[in-house]
Amino acid sequence: MSEKELGEMIIKCPACGIEGVAKSIMKELEIPHFGKVLETTLLCPSCGFRHSDVIALEQNDPAKYVLEINKNNLSIRVVRSQSATVIIPEVGVKVEPGPKSEGYVTNVEGMLTRFEDAVIKALNLFDDEESQANAKKTLAEIQELKKGNGTATLIILDPFGQSNIVSEKVEILEIPEEELSELKTGFSNLDN
Repeated sequence: MSEKELGEMIIKCPACGIEGVAKSIMKELEIPHFGKVLETTLLCPSCGFRHSDVIALEQNDPAKYVLEINKNNLSIRVVRSQSATVIIPEVGVKVEPGPKSEGYVTNVEGMLTRFEDAVIKALNLFDDEESQANAKKTLAEIQELKKGNGTATLIILDPFGQSNIVSEKVEILEIPEEELSELKTGFSNLDN
């Protein structure tokens, strides 16, 4: 991974408001399987505030990545950009990007763990029996996949083509125009 520091500034902390103590650092990085990104970090030694963000600097053709999840490929590397939608249709789970969506690198098991954590949080929000039962069923299916029992399909839809599943077993497809127009990107558009 190559790295080039672009700049460093001392600024007013957005959390505590103290002038001239927070450090803002920007770096351009080349990340394998992801491309060039801008990493920004804000640190305040006064109050301990810390914020980091990674912004992709390259845009590729839209792509759909499809991989069968099974016991033999739980360790396959997965790169999910901040603009990608992740779906496991057999389990009925889908995560779409939002304004605070972040990219990350994990593996198939890590993706399942992220879904598992989300379903556990959702279980605490549901009051009615039907929703509780559906969430418990979904959770059990995810946990079985993590144990290597059964198969399902991992689909990543990325309108900017910045995601990846690093495997010879992945199928990379074009996203049909009608499907592409329906995808969320996590970015807000302002119209006059």
